[in-house]
Amino acid sequence: MLYDTIGRGYRTRRQPDARIGAQIHEALGDSRRILNVGAGAGSYEPADRNVLAVEPSQVMVAQRPGGAAPAVRAVADALPFDDDSFDAAMASLTIHHWPDWEAGLTEVRRVTRDRIVLFTFDPDYRRFWLYDYFPGVVALDNGRMPTLERLANVLGEIEVATVEIPADCTDGFQGAYWKRPEAYLDADVRASISTFPALEDPQPGLDALASDLASGAWQERYGDVMSLDAVDLGYRIVTATPG
Repeated sequence: MLYDTIGRGYRTRRQPDARIGAQIHEALGDSRRILNVGAGAGSYEPADRNVLAVEPSQVMVAQRPGGAAPAVRAVADALPFDDDSFDAAMASLTIHHWPDWEAGLTEVRRVTRDRIVLFTFDPDYRRFWLYDYFPGVVALDNGRMPTLERLANVLGEIEVATVEIPADCTDGFQGAYWKRPEAYLDADVRASISTFPALEDPQPGLDALASDLASGAWQERYGDVMSLDAVDLGYRIVTATPG
């Protein structure tokens, strides 16, 4: 299982960002009983609701903090719950890791009454300097990340909200360090970003990035981002109403 290998540093490197969390919680509305699917270490679970987590990786479950919602070891495409068991379901940066995301979301629809909230990424939106150094990321994401259109084909009508990533984002996912390029040279940072362990050979990109940072070439090409407080990198909150 992927996260039994790469997930060991998530508790320290993947701290939920409060600004992103506020958007997710707003999308959940007044739902009280919530299922968090692919819950990992528990990022973005609202503390003031009745939450149940689903997570197949014991490594991730072991990193859930004390007082976190209870977790059930299960997979998205075989949820052990009756129809309409939950007011809402949420899934944060996880569906692209499900072996069959369509079957998983179909199951999520089955057990959810009111709304489904996904924190995900739009692979059709490509505006990030990182891809210039690691073009393999694009191919990887295109192969596993569903487009918004494909999500709508499974979920029905959806609402889409942009999640701008703050410059000091505390959740160390792929786009979190857009204003801190040197962070991508840190092996511990990369180990908590699922993309990098999946790349065939990231070393040429790492060498080029290190060289460009040292020479000032990165600053010449991409330095305009240093004046920004937040950027749109393609991260989205998708909300659907089962029916």
